[in-house]
Amino acid sequence: MTDGDSLTTFIARCREILDTKTEPAEIVRRIAPAMLAVAAGHKEFLRPEHRRCDPTHYARNCIYLSNDGSLSLFALVWLPGQWTPVHDHGSWGVVGVLEGILEERNYMSVDGEIKRDNGIRLRRGGMTLLPAGAVTTFVPNPDHIHVTGVAAERAPTLSLHLYGRNMNSFHIYDVENGTRRLIDVPHHQAH
Repeated sequence: MTDGDSLTTFIARCREILDTKTEPAEIVRRIAPAMLAVAAGHKEFLRPEHRRCDPTHYARNCIYLSNDGSLSLFALVWLPGQWTPVHDHGSWGVVGVLEGILEERNYMSVDGEIKRDNGIRLRRGGMTLLPAGAVTTFVPNPDHIHVTGVAAERAPTLSLHLYGRNMNSFHIYDVENGTRRLIDVPHHQAH
């Protein structure tokens, strides 16, 4: 197998699944085993620029963006103590942890589906620790709202994040004030 073959095969498999036009829950169910396999072979295709880190916040390193905007894959590098804000995705997703332990703290809407940018009541849900080798999935509607990161006492973490769209924006939530706003999410583009 040459450098990138497992990644090319993974992307082709994801495209094949997307072409069946199934529901998000079925898409992530079918992609999760493929993520497990590609994560096991990540040393074959991850280049140094995919491992770029940032001392001020977690780093999003783009591996793949489809031309039609229906699929994106990122390598996220988390240094100890780095966290996302409370956010959603507006998409389905499949995440594989390659190195370290990724922590996820979930939130739930008290009132059901969120239809406005204010008057949002969230409450804390469960928490998951995802060690190397773990794969997790999520679907929208109700959207998956959470905080993800690495505790200060843990080792750096590397994870693969596949989304059902070009993940260039998402809502961040101010839990205390009951609001959300859409933000652009930058990433490092490998050349």
